[in-house]
Amino acid sequence: MTLLSDQADAVRALVESADPGAVWAVGGPDGPHACSGGADEVLDVGGLTAVLALWPTVGTLVDEGALRLHTPLAAYGDEAAAGTSAGTTAHQLLTHPGGTAALTRLVEHLCGSTLAQAAATRVWNPLGMTRTRITDGALRAPLADLALFLRHLLHPSAPSAPSPASAPSAPSAANGSNDPGDASGPAPLTRAWTAESLRIRTGELTPARGLLWQPAPHGVWTHHASADPGPAVWISPRHHRWAVLLPAASGPLRTTFREAVFASDGSPRSTRSGGVPRA
Repeated sequence: MTLLSDQADAVRALVESADPGAVWAVGGPDGPHACSGGADEVLDVGGLTAVLALWPTVGTLVDEGALRLHTPLAAYGDEAAAGTSAGTTAHQLLTHPGGTAALTRLVEHLCGSTLAQAAATRVWNPLGMTRTRITDGALRAPLADLALFLRHLLHPSAPSAPSPASAPSAPSAANGSNDPGDASGPAPLTRAWTAESLRIRTGELTPARGLLWQPAPHGVWTHHASADPGPAVWISPRHHRWAVLLPAASGPLRTTFREAVFASDGSPRSTRSGGVPRA
């Protein structure tokens, strides 16, 4: 669903009033519909490492059959299970806070490389995220690369590029291109992995969680840094919309930004929370 011009103006006015230094973008499967300046500036997005590097790399391992979410880690070797309780599975690490260190160790064991190398080879390079890097333990990326990643999660053809007949409503924040990456190869993330991740996987336990994603109102899923201010991303298959916010100051902007983007599109369903699928 394309962001209407008055919505884009309202979001822009909100951010400029609450946090003029914030970097943000809103878009859909066809690319960004509205964004702040500085799309090519490489920024510290370390609070998003789990969802930009770890989660998609796990997805590639699952899709190729190298990892089964409900198999105990010990089945992959002592190194893969080091530091975890007996019987721990990747599913448990993906749905509980504090599991990212053990999950990173598992991924590096299965890939035979660092998480940075695995994510670059398996995810970032195929999507054209050529300036996304983990340097000195910190993830850095330009807004344009974040847009490439998020649009890929919504892209209806998933593998890569839109059909020539589809006419995007706004140019890419990266370079004016509408190509979400390297369309010559298969998609790094499948529809199945994204769909399975954006489901409540914790039963009736609270807080409800998907696979490294958390449900939010209006059928939206989010991942954000635990610290405030910190970067946040949102994705909504229902609205065919994604958003990213990198605030510069502490405050309630995350919530008001989300509401402005996802609760004000004129859709009757957009005013309802819930609508989140369960596994």
